[in-house]
Amino acid sequence: MTKIPTFLKNEDILSTFIGAILLAAVIFFPDFFKAQPEIYQTHLFSLIATLPIFAVGVKLMGEKVIPFAVSFVAIFAISILSQYISTIPYIKKLGFESVFIAVTIGLLIRNTIGLPKWLAPAIKSEYFIKAGLVILGSSIIFGEIMKAGALGMLQAIVVVFCVWNFSFWIAKKMGVDEEMGIMLSSAVSICGVSAAIATCGAIKGDGKKLSFVVSLVLICAVPMMYVMPLLSRWLGLGEEVAGAWLGGTIDTTGAVVASGKFLGETAEKYSVIIKSSQNVLLGVAAFFISIYWSLKQTHKETKPSPKLIWERFPKFVIGFVLASLVFSFLLEPTDAKALSKIAKGLRETIFSIAFVSIGLETDFRQVFTKENAKYTKTFLTAQSFNIIITLVMALLIFGSAAYLSE
Repeated sequence: MTKIPTFLKNEDILSTFIGAILLAAVIFFPDFFKAQPEIYQTHLFSLIATLPIFAVGVKLMGEKVIPFAVSFVAIFAISILSQYISTIPYIKKLGFESVFIAVTIGLLIRNTIGLPKWLAPAIKSEYFIKAGLVILGSSIIFGEIMKAGALGMLQAIVVVFCVWNFSFWIAKKMGVDEEMGIMLSSAVSICGVSAAIATCGAIKGDGKKLSFVVSLVLICAVPMMYVMPLLSRWLGLGEEVAGAWLGGTIDTTGAVVASGKFLGETAEKYSVIIKSSQNVLLGVAAFFISIYWSLKQTHKETKPSPKLIWERFPKFVIGFVLASLVFSFLLEPTDAKALSKIAKGLRETIFSIAFVSIGLETDFRQVFTKENAKYTKTFLTAQSFNIIITLVMALLIFGSAAYLSE
């Protein structure tokens, strides 16, 4: 019997390979994912695409496949339910995305009837999240972002740099541990949920902390979606400036688009430009955070070595970057954009599975604690700073540009 190489038993490496294989399937067999006319067929084909490959990974890690498969199908069904609920017009209008609903359903099950033993084998949030993050790289298409122009990227770079460092500083001042401080800082400064997920993967963070950060991001995004457009009108901002302000402060893409629509087509366009520009920086940030965290953990050892640094480094970051490069430079722009949309559906399903898992393993008593109160205070303080500095940058960059064009 052929002996399985040790590296193929590593969850980090396996999840990276799984994400890459699924993304390759999207590129070479796009019709498999998009041609199904009925919604139930689309979900069935997604299940057929994901279950076997995740099950193979579990087998390679030395675990039993049948219990995993039964649990996976149940969690998959809950994730599909969360996606369906998020499309209900009233829920969609409120700005609650499927990942938030997935966490909520998982929490309700865990904290009411408890976690059934048969459901436990597929509760592997990091396993799913890392595979989804590789697929997320397909959405970072540099050509599309550069069409937004240098001004959008300039604002994004300045705001992300300033807000991230301020957030990390205030987290330390408030006694927040470094792991949580990095996740909070990335969520506030870059692009909300995606940044929190990517950062958690990069530092191999606690899934319960990630669940709390995601909840904070989405709960705060809902009132901001309504309040920010009203503030823009009250301040008398032009649509360009207002859109740039909304795109740089509201932490979910859906809420950004919805808030921009309240002000007009121009505001919507500029809000999406800024949001997309910040999304591009996610890959850069994840890469450097990964290096920083790997080195930090390695220095705790007596004799740091390249091998040890490699072991600490999260492999999904490599997959994420390679996916972005392939979709940005090796595919035709129109093909890349179309395939990215297909990959997005698969990615959202995998993230939903991951967040159902996080909800199922989280006890409410661990969420509503005194310690978490300082996380909320840190997040709100950082978000307030974000709102102010982004407004200043939007006025300086887009206000000046509008003035010069007159």
